Amino acid sequence: MANWPWLRTINPHFEDVKAEADASFRDFKALSPESQKAFDKCDFARLAALMLAYPNAPREHLRIACDLLNIILLLDEYTDNENEAGTKEMADIVLDALHNPHKIRPEGECIIGEIARIFWARAIQSASLSSQRHFLETFTAYLHGVVAEALDREQGHKRSIEDYLKLRRYTGGAQPCLVICEMGMDLPDEVFYHPVITGLAECITDLLVIDNDMISYNKEQAAGNEGHNIISTVMFELGLDIGGAMAWATHYHAEVQKRFIDGLAKVPSWGPSVDVLVKEYLNGIAMAARANYSWGFEGHRYCGTMGPEIQQARLVPLLPKANCIAV
Repeated sequence: MANWPWLRTINPHFEDVKAEADASFRDFKALSPESQKAFDKCDFARLAALMLAYPNAPREHLRIACDLLNIILLLDEYTDNENEAGTKEMADIVLDALHNPHKIRPEGECIIGEIARIFWARAIQSASLSSQRHFLETFTAYLHGVVAEALDREQGHKRSIEDYLKLRRYTGGAQPCLVICEMGMDLPDEVFYHPVITGLAECITDLLVIDNDMISYNKEQAAGNEGHNIISTVMFELGLDIGGAMAWATHYHAEVQKRFIDGLAKVPSWGPSVDVLVKEYLNGIAMAARANYSWGFEGHRYCGTMGPEIQQARLVPLLPKANCIAV
């Protein structure tokens, strides 16, 4: 990301909104005390604040971003070792909550249903109608991807690089996160679904996926949970070692960056009033790539306290197997 034009930016509302979102999440008691401590230590909500911290993001949309990321990470926590049936049951609960944000959740249901319901009931108060539709569509696709990942895990299925990337674009949860960049605007469907715009969004999704998989690989391999990772996939298909797979990912990352930059010149015009929204949206999603990269080193989820050192030296001490507790 040395030449990525969008630089690390922090929203002025970040500290206040992060504290508010984190406190609200802890009140749900969705995790064991040990897992909650790890959750707090890893500073997860910081990613949402960074991802969507373009300078003009309003406070309410930053809060939506933080809450959304906490839901995605909680789903990861709940489903990482779950089978297909259990994962689908959880996905169905979340979808029902999103489509019925004013309905009281059934007694005894997994708490994630209530968390999702409250999240969406708050979000729809300030999100444009078009962004609401786009969010529900992309979040549904994300949940279906998580169920497919669970089936792969259950069956020990290894995907090709191409098939892996197709699924990973959903399972990372990047697409619904990007939609938050348009929550304050009425971005017409003809714009959102235009091939050039969807192609640019896919580029950003791929950058998020590659960066996340590269930096998370060490922790995942130590925990024996590296099956759903581009590094493992490349090693398996191309017969490369870790260094070779990292080099492959770096090369692919550079190609995607170029495709995004080149693609900006191909964005059509829909008139001055719409063009200004398109520019804001594209700047927002481009910032997501920088933010995700920055958080990988600044947060403690994957590098512990060694992030700045690793970012500088580019050397990662390989963790021994079973030496890392998944969070």
